[in-house]
Amino acid sequence: MEIKNRDDFFIRTFEKYRGHNLKTLLGIYKGNYKYLAGSAFWFVAKHSPVWVMPVVTANIINLATGEKPGGVEGIVKNMLLMVILVLLNIPLNYLHTRCYSHASRDVEAGLRSALVRKLQLLSMSFHKKTASGRLQSKIMRDVEAVETLSNQLFVNILQIVLNIGVALVITVSKSMVVFGFFMLTIPVAVLIIIIFRKKMRRCNAEFRCEIEETSAEMMEMVERIPVSRAHALENWEKSRMAKRLHEVANKGFSLDVTQSFLGSISWVTFQVFQIGCLAFTGYMAFKGRIPIGDVVMYQNYFGSIINQVAAIITLIPILAKGLESLKSIGDILLCDDIEQNEGKEKMENVRGEMEFENIEFCYDPNERKILNGLNLHIKPGETVAFVGESGAGKSTILNLAIGFNLPTGGILKIDGYDINELDLRSYREHISVVPQTSVLFTGSLRENITFGLPPVSEKRLQEVIEAANLTDLVESLPCGIDSHIAEHGGNLSGGQRQRIAIARAFIRDPQVIILDEATSALDSISERRIQEALERLMKGRTTLVVAHRLSTIRNADRIAVIEGGKCVELGDYDTLMKQKGAFWQLKQLQQ
Repeated sequence: MEIKNRDDFFIRTFEKYRGHNLKTLLGIYKGNYKYLAGSAFWFVAKHSPVWVMPVVTANIINLATGEKPGGVEGIVKNMLLMVILVLLNIPLNYLHTRCYSHASRDVEAGLRSALVRKLQLLSMSFHKKTASGRLQSKIMRDVEAVETLSNQLFVNILQIVLNIGVALVITVSKSMVVFGFFMLTIPVAVLIIIIFRKKMRRCNAEFRCEIEETSAEMMEMVERIPVSRAHALENWEKSRMAKRLHEVANKGFSLDVTQSFLGSISWVTFQVFQIGCLAFTGYMAFKGRIPIGDVVMYQNYFGSIINQVAAIITLIPILAKGLESLKSIGDILLCDDIEQNEGKEKMENVRGEMEFENIEFCYDPNERKILNGLNLHIKPGETVAFVGESGAGKSTILNLAIGFNLPTGGILKIDGYDINELDLRSYREHISVVPQTSVLFTGSLRENITFGLPPVSEKRLQEVIEAANLTDLVESLPCGIDSHIAEHGGNLSGGQRQRIAIARAFIRDPQVIILDEATSALDSISERRIQEALERLMKGRTTLVVAHRLSTIRNADRIAVIEGGKCVELGDYDTLMKQKGAFWQLKQLQQ
């Protein structure tokens, strides 16, 4: 069965079987059932020598001792049968692996793709409160654990069931008395599983949570290395992470001990049963109730049964880990904190008019409002700068304008449309954001500038480079525009990184520009060059600017002074300076 949209399929499957992990696991393999069936068929065929060998061994012993007619000819026939079955294992194992791997790797890739898709849909507030290391652990470690769970269920469990089933069927056909002895192992196995199941589940859940927390802290530690190195805090960081890693080790130790204890108890129990089986069948052969060769056959089959039962018990930790990881993946795929865009108004063109009508915003109803009755009208093509003390709500206004957050009170209109009624994806196609800290990734300079765009002509790219004041940088690099950039732009200066971010905004030819303190961390020379590039970028476009350096917004059409979540002053630079109000006071503090 062909499934067109794999990402939506995985999300729907988790929603359909919410809380039922095994049903969810079977559900996500829909579309691959034929491969699983083929895998099972070839597995049974390749595994047949294991079941035939005890019978052949018993036959040869009985033929050798004269308890069965046939002599040497019978021994040769039994031997040839086994050789043929063993040789067939090579092609049959290839077919089994090919079918199973096709199904498992398809689901593995599909789960990761669905997680990536869902992460792109989840709200910015979700991403702000969720550590990236935790998400990375879910995408990589948890999906791998689910793949391991699938392998145990669809291959190892199949092998266990078949081995036990064949052994019991042959035993029943040979001796009901021995079969009754074999069946004594089942209640013992069930009792052991019941005793350890809850403890294994709890230990796996605690270990997974500890790994996720550590992964998140490890990523933060790596990002803090420049800070810790600059302040000689290497030993402090090492001690802090050592403590966290010690906690992971303790959780892992507890899990390992529980697994080991479970394994040893099951092994000892079933070895005692196997010794009993050998004594019991030996006694029956001594009394002449079964042939001597059958003692070996029963011993092999009973050994197979107890080994498979022990294998089930050994699998409990792996199954518990896989089911816990499946639940962890569901935490993301079932999260409903997503940006709803389906069925909403799409914007083909954007003029850039914005109307903030009595806007209120807070992240938590129990916390204070960040914006509290903000009123502001921004005309198309107008540049409005927002100033005020830290925490006044300036960046929150920009996040509302981008659509990262939606008002918790009041109405925000974009070109006359309520932002709650807009397909924000279509709106964002017409805006560009230049943040305070430019986001660059490992790759070429060209790839960073044209990120996410179809092929761009060299002429257009050159125009953008010149407009963003990047010509000198491009000419200084060994491979020009195709030169490699280190992770986070580590081989570039702050000003160079910021001009690349401006070029990325330029090349999209947006109608709305969002500048969040784009020059606050730069020296005066870099600031001047970036300011020149920004003025070219802002020309004829609606621009919202947050700036701490009030001198950089002198040419803004209007300046909005934000205090306590409200706009307390509004006007151009000269007008506000003449009023000697809140803006004038802020300006005096910077002199």
